[in-house]
Amino acid sequence: MPTVPTADEILDRSFRRAAKKMKEKTNKERANQEFVRAVGAAIHDRLVYIIRGFPEFEKIHPFYRDLAEILYGIDRIKQSLGAVGWAAKHTKMVGNQLAFQSRKAEDTLVVRKRAVARLASMVHQIDKDLHFLNEVRNVLRTLPNIEEGFTIVIAGYPNVGKSSFIRRVSSADPEVASYPFTTKGIIVGHREMGRERIQFVDTPGILDRPVEERNAIEKQALSAIMNVADVILFITDPSEHCGYPMCVQLSLLEEVKGMVSVPVIVVANKSDISVADGYITMSTADGTGIDAVLAELLVHKPEPEARRRSEDIRSALPQEPEEAESYTDEGMLGADKPQRKRVRRPRKPRTKTGNE
Repeated sequence: MPTVPTADEILDRSFRRAAKKMKEKTNKERANQEFVRAVGAAIHDRLVYIIRGFPEFEKIHPFYRDLAEILYGIDRIKQSLGAVGWAAKHTKMVGNQLAFQSRKAEDTLVVRKRAVARLASMVHQIDKDLHFLNEVRNVLRTLPNIEEGFTIVIAGYPNVGKSSFIRRVSSADPEVASYPFTTKGIIVGHREMGRERIQFVDTPGILDRPVEERNAIEKQALSAIMNVADVILFITDPSEHCGYPMCVQLSLLEEVKGMVSVPVIVVANKSDISVADGYITMSTADGTGIDAVLAELLVHKPEPEARRRSEDIRSALPQEPEEAESYTDEGMLGADKPQRKRVRRPRKPRTKTGNE
């Protein structure tokens, strides 16, 4: 996504571009006329370039669409893009109209100054929209890159050990602290498993409260849970050192289960402090049980496409070409080699030569 310039930056660049066009004309009247037309065209082209730099939100992945909605509101973004589109259309139209008027004007310099004032006024009308779109661009371009492949989303209350777990099992290096809401956004890490690559998504902590009361950070976590997870690792803290009772943690667990159709693996963390019966346990502090949790997650990993295809070894064999008229289904040699059917052709009559 390209940087969105301010109104003054667009005008400055367009005026310089038009000035170059103006120098190409030796006739003063023609030069002023060309300047007006070139300014309108330059502003139009720059504004259209800004619009095309933004994605079509209906066609992008639901995860990114949800994040754009959570962070800024897609309708608000479209409103600003619409304002830029309005300015692009009218600046070119006004530029052409005033350039046409300058043909019959007694003083083309007056028309030129009028055109500059009108075009500058139109661009400054959308200056707030340009600033807003540049802010959106700066944030959207920093969103994590979610790859295609087996994805494990880690969920749970704040400070239960989600970031500590992803730090131990993947390439991600999130901030880890003893206070809640350390993770302010989505963090992505990867782990190489032979020839394959597993993706871990660390989500901010979610609180068990109504949707309308959840903040943007919590909504980002919910978007990742619903849109990118192949399996969810829900981490609890039976020791309740996270600051939240186990009963409310389990209440959130039931809500998450109701939101998705993928497997949800529940793990009790901080086994070095407190052990909960009936759960897979681990300690991200000393690493106890991490490998067992990882193994349980990998149980839900689908087989590679190549492995599924290889179940029928015949699919890897070259196919026989379509049978020609000179082949027959009778008398196959073995199981895979067609036999050519001999076709007897009548012999040509021998002609006698003078020596016979």
